[in-house]
Amino acid sequence: MENKNKQLVLSVKDLAVSFKTDAGLVHAVRGVSFDLFKGETLCIVGESGSGKSVTSKTIMGILSANAVIENGSVIYEGEDLTKIDESEFHRIRGHKIGMVFQDPLSSLNPIMKVGKQITEAMLVNSDLMKQKYDRIISKEEAAYKNIEAKRKTAYQRAERLIENFDEDYNKQIYALQSKIKEAFYLASTTNPCENEILLVKEKYAALFKELRAFETSKDEQKLTKEQKAKHSKEVKEKLEKLRTQRQDELTPLLEQTRVAREKAYNEAVEIQSENNKKIKELLAKQKAEHVRVVAEAKKMKKEADVEFNNARPALKAALDAKKKEAKAEIEKYKAEAKAVYDADMAALREKGASKEELEKRTKEYNSLFRISKEEAKAAALKVMAEVGIPQPEVRFNQYPFEFSGGMRQRIVIAIALTANPEVLICDEPTTALDVTIQAQILELINRLKKERNMSVIFISHDLGVVANMADRVAVMYAGKIVEVGTAAEVFYDPKHPYTWALLSSIPDLDSHEQLEAIPGTPPYLLNPPKGDAFAARNKYAMAIDFKSEPPFFKVTDTHYAATWLLDKRAPKAEKPRIVSQRIKASLAREQASKQEEKKNDNGGEQNA
Repeated sequence: MENKNKQLVLSVKDLAVSFKTDAGLVHAVRGVSFDLFKGETLCIVGESGSGKSVTSKTIMGILSANAVIENGSVIYEGEDLTKIDESEFHRIRGHKIGMVFQDPLSSLNPIMKVGKQITEAMLVNSDLMKQKYDRIISKEEAAYKNIEAKRKTAYQRAERLIENFDEDYNKQIYALQSKIKEAFYLASTTNPCENEILLVKEKYAALFKELRAFETSKDEQKLTKEQKAKHSKEVKEKLEKLRTQRQDELTPLLEQTRVAREKAYNEAVEIQSENNKKIKELLAKQKAEHVRVVAEAKKMKKEADVEFNNARPALKAALDAKKKEAKAEIEKYKAEAKAVYDADMAALREKGASKEELEKRTKEYNSLFRISKEEAKAAALKVMAEVGIPQPEVRFNQYPFEFSGGMRQRIVIAIALTANPEVLICDEPTTALDVTIQAQILELINRLKKERNMSVIFISHDLGVVANMADRVAVMYAGKIVEVGTAAEVFYDPKHPYTWALLSSIPDLDSHEQLEAIPGTPPYLLNPPKGDAFAARNKYAMAIDFKSEPPFFKVTDTHYAATWLLDKRAPKAEKPRIVSQRIKASLAREQASKQEEKKNDNGGEQNA
């Protein structure tokens, strides 16, 4: 999938990220690989929950505390970003890799003026000599910290080995204990005659109610004492009769219930006995194997310590030497700058320069070492104008709530651009905006990418949004990339049924039929499905899709798709009619546009 003609900027290989929850590990990203080249836009598309944002947050080093990077690497400037510490990330995050988030309002501080928010990062990192020092030692420092991070990762994997071992056994034991509880609960609640008993009780409740009404009727009638006694006796006899009848009808039903519960209880006792035996065996097995797992974990830690101790002295010596060299270089730079400054100031005083001229030269000298507030403001106003914010001098002193949604997003983009990053990650930056503003923001990102020669990772759930800005497209589903190719290949020759489904659900001006919704919902990644994760929602699914995960099949040198439909033994499957029609209409429009351009060019030549 690599393009050898372009400069590789970022490489993600076999990345796997999970999240610890009370229910277990949720496997959010499962073996994602892609490359990002200089000056290109890679669009990652897929439904919510497909792992797009988790992938981008891993690159930025801003995963939540319960996240676990289980496998893979993110290589940038020779460093694996999954293994560096926070101090090293501080050198990269924002400075070399910037990010624009989905909701600009939640990304901005509502009680801080936007100008201060734009200049904040510049002023925090205003010490230019420190930046110069960090740049000089960055390679040696990264090598030293990487070996430390590698040991730390090995320790974490060793601890996780024990945790996963214990968790696996605990799950099995918990499942057996749950079956025991469930069996006794069923035994106590089993009632095969529940409906019949309810009907009998309701029937006699109604009869008792009628009898009580008959009994109270004597108070409304003018009866003699003898008649009242006779009436009470009659009621008492009827009451006894009803109770006897009720008991006669309930007795066989209650007996059936008792027998059923006794049988269920005996079965529960058997299940308890069997499962307690299994639990005892599991505990014994766990205890025996735990020694082996702990020994294996200790071995992993020991090997990491040996590697660290062998590599550390040379790396530490190289880092110390580079630090010494950096300090010397900075001292030399300061001395040379001071000499030039002193000479310039002497010359200015000799010719009787004004106070303003002297202050200007002093500011120029100071700007060599630190970014002043005035310089930060000037840079902020420049970038605000660059992202299309009118009257930047006025808007500089306004609060986020005084801006529209589109303007707020421009502010967020401006903040990301202040450090002139090499890579810009845009995590669904147009989702909260209307269609017109979406187009403006997309056009802005495209323009900035070309002007600054940036590389862009653009994340979206809507293929329609990225159609006119992507150089390459990666389609993600259930934590995996299922298709990747150039924009033309993915849009005009899609191969994966999930890509077909996404294209079928996009509204456009040419569609005159009902859009096709994707049936069902994405799988819950606590227990990822076996085989192709999209199989349960895929009307083209074959038996093998439910058994084996498809590999990537090569379509062209730049186009790959993970679907068994591309296997030469698979039956031929035609893409949905709505997708074919859209591709045909889009190609026709493109051809007509080219002919119109050619016609205009020829007309211009004739006029000339």
